[in-house]
Amino acid sequence: MSKALPERPRRGAGDGSGTAGRDELVSRSLQSAEHCLGTQDFGTAYAHYLLVLSLAPELKEDVKETFQYTLFQWAEELDALNRIQDLLGCYEQALELFPDDEVICNSMGEHLFRMGFRDEAAGYFHKAVKLNPDFSDAKENFYRVANWLVERWHFIMLNDSKRNMIYNAAIQKAVCLGSKTVLDIGTGTGILSMFAKKAGAQSVYACEVSKTMYELACDIVAANKMQKGIQLLHMKSLDIEIPKHIPERVSLVVTETVDAGLFGEGIVESLIHAWEHLLLQPKIKGESGNCEKYGKVIPASAVIFGMAVECVEIRRHHRVGSKDIAGIHLPTNVKFQSPTYYSIDTEEAVEPYTTEKMSRVPGGYLALTECFEIMKVDFNNLQELKSLATKKPDKLGIRVIKEGVLDAIIVWFVLQLDDEHSLSTSPNEETCWEQAVYPVQELTDYRVKPGDHVTMEVSCQDCYLRIQSINVLDLDHEMEVSKSCAKDKDLLSLGNEAELCSALANLQTSKSDGVEQMCVLESTEIALLNNILYHESFKMAMRKVLSSLTPEKLCQSTDTHCEDNEMSSETSLKQRSPEPFYVLDVSEGFSILPVIAGTLGQVKPYSSVEKDQHRMALDLIAEASHFPKDTLEFWLRHVEDESAVLQRPKSDKLWSIIILDVVEPSGLIQQEIMEKAAISRCLLQPGGKIFPQYVLMFGMLVESQTLVEENAVQGTECTLGLNIAPFINQFQVPIRVFLDLSSLSCIPLSKPVELLRLDLMTPYLNTSNREVKVHICKSGQVTAIPFWYHMYLDDEIRLDTSSEASHWKQAAVVLANPIRVEVGFPPFGWIPLIP
Repeated sequence: MSKALPERPRRGAGDGSGTAGRDELVSRSLQSAEHCLGTQDFGTAYAHYLLVLSLAPELKEDVKETFQYTLFQWAEELDALNRIQDLLGCYEQALELFPDDEVICNSMGEHLFRMGFRDEAAGYFHKAVKLNPDFSDAKENFYRVANWLVERWHFIMLNDSKRNMIYNAAIQKAVCLGSKTVLDIGTGTGILSMFAKKAGAQSVYACEVSKTMYELACDIVAANKMQKGIQLLHMKSLDIEIPKHIPERVSLVVTETVDAGLFGEGIVESLIHAWEHLLLQPKIKGESGNCEKYGKVIPASAVIFGMAVECVEIRRHHRVGSKDIAGIHLPTNVKFQSPTYYSIDTEEAVEPYTTEKMSRVPGGYLALTECFEIMKVDFNNLQELKSLATKKPDKLGIRVIKEGVLDAIIVWFVLQLDDEHSLSTSPNEETCWEQAVYPVQELTDYRVKPGDHVTMEVSCQDCYLRIQSINVLDLDHEMEVSKSCAKDKDLLSLGNEAELCSALANLQTSKSDGVEQMCVLESTEIALLNNILYHESFKMAMRKVLSSLTPEKLCQSTDTHCEDNEMSSETSLKQRSPEPFYVLDVSEGFSILPVIAGTLGQVKPYSSVEKDQHRMALDLIAEASHFPKDTLEFWLRHVEDESAVLQRPKSDKLWSIIILDVVEPSGLIQQEIMEKAAISRCLLQPGGKIFPQYVLMFGMLVESQTLVEENAVQGTECTLGLNIAPFINQFQVPIRVFLDLSSLSCIPLSKPVELLRLDLMTPYLNTSNREVKVHICKSGQVTAIPFWYHMYLDDEIRLDTSSEASHWKQAAVVLANPIRVEVGFPPFGWIPLIP
């Protein structure tokens, strides 16, 4: 017979046995938790700590740090096991116990961001920053995710008072003519909905799919006292049903769901659905009657325009210009292409264009043709919208008017809001819009001259404007010579049919020898391949290090123009070094530096590229460079834990050279670079080097209204009196990245000055005091501090990230409050907000 359990003591019992029992349980649980931590049983340790904290909340501060450590370790295990619900449950329990712990909030956000829940992650990062404004990790995380959630074009567009006035006028006109029920598709901040309500609309509905933007719109609409007149829906317009979500069909749809290529935000699909399910029937031409009975869309229509251009900046980001790079020959059977071209023949929903503000592109551009009309779209014609996706590509041919190099087709459009109001995104207009850029690739000769014709096929597929099969026809000869080696040779009518038919009849095709390897690179990776100085500098610096490591100091000369010295040193390296030198390149993305290292003698180079197509391309390049088989190794194939790439090449060997990426293409310092440098120093053989060895950061004071307007909404004047700025400006990011200082509209107020030093080889030389005194050379308002870097491979060889050939962009700190400075005053002191 089992023994009866003792009766649970009543609360407040006078003998104190309950308290004693609790204390003993707490003590045992703490001991068990510590034991489990010692054996790395983090799950059980976490459970014990939960019990301790639920029984003895007064111990929170005592066990806080150990609890955090346990939580984070257990969360990593759960993440690795893909136990997502358990992971999120643990963080929810932890935040119930420590609701104001910024470290736990930030860690929760990091997990959510890795899982793809950017909206939710931003909320936790934002909370962590509010709890501790000096918490740098949370601030950096929030800044990074804020760029995803509230993209910078929101600020630029809201500051475009001309755009706001024209949209407001068109909406006001439509409402005054009788369109009293309004649906705003993709409302963003809610500005168009508020225009409609102010104009007198009876019912306004607004939908927004982004959780962050939806919540922002709710706050903005409430602050402008319109929450009773505007119904906000957190959903896609495609999911709206009548009467479930809105009571009846509306008479007016307003939207600005257009990107630089017009169709990229899904305006065609959403308007087809709106006409079929949400809008009243359109008014037939010539029919009279109240507009309230009919449906219409603002914008009413659009005309898309294009122009063929020469642009060195676009070229260097989308075409590899040289076949010989620092002594490495790129074989003809390796084809480098950017994603904008590659996406044409794939099923991935990759934009078939990039975007540029052509009026600001470094080096400018040359128009090779007149601007030409690509297509017209009537957003008030359902049948026309439906036919866009199924329509065969239109064939266009445009006469060349200037001699030059064909680098891209640039595209813009005129948005006709109604018969009176329109907006142009032309590069010649002062507008918030960028232009769509279709880089030209795969031609055998890109030079064109007056009289040639640029031909292309244009269509609207997969929600994108696609411009494909771009070719050049030389019509000055009786026999047409095609400069294209593209697959599709179905070229088009240019007006003179007889001449063209004769030309097309003689069209020749050619087949390349050998198996081709397609290698798709990001535009920054192509720009890096085109940076000849970068590769030559690395070759020179690596040769100096490897030569210094040989017993006889084989290469005394660093003169890159002395070919005899170079050849003799490389020959000597091969002949006199029985053991190879180990070189590891852990720079981000595609890099041919390991192949260059492999040409310098007895070197065993390792590449850390991840993509199979990149490895295959490097293998072919190494083969063309006559490498012995298996000279080039891919390090990630040898590393079990890819997060710990920095290891010894062999148990008894150390690296001679480790190449690290210090600066992101965006212009920021790479995260955790000093930690990587510290590990690297432990893995170098005596005399081995990290590249770069040190980095100097430079900056200057500027006055730039452009940066101010791209960073925050400026008051209420630009938004026509609507109170939007304080809400969206919560998402402003003080660091602007991907800048081109050479074309940035700004007034320099000081000379460039050194801000700090990051030394990867000798860390004690790093800048300790970050306060910098700057001499003012021009009076004005300091609104921003652009910065860039000089990367020293050694004391003599350096790379400048602000140079014309640089594949890196620059960045800037934008001040929340401008500072007035005057020439002649004492030096201006400040501490830069560098991440």
